[in-house]
Amino acid sequence: MPSHFFVMLVFAALVSLVFAVLLQDEPAEQVKLVGLLFGAFVATAVVLGWILFPFPL
Repeated sequence: MPSHFFVMLVFAALVSLVFAVLLQDEPAEQVKLVGLLFGAFVATAVVLGWILFPFPL
């Protein structure tokens, strides 16, 4: 069974890819946007995870 982190990475990669293809026309710009969005998604998820860590359900 894959971990939540791995699933989040796959989700971030796929969403970043779709957004980049829809928003940019040039392949070089698409690659840059994929990297930027992927990094932003992963960084945001990790930061929110650490912020919410002290508040268990």
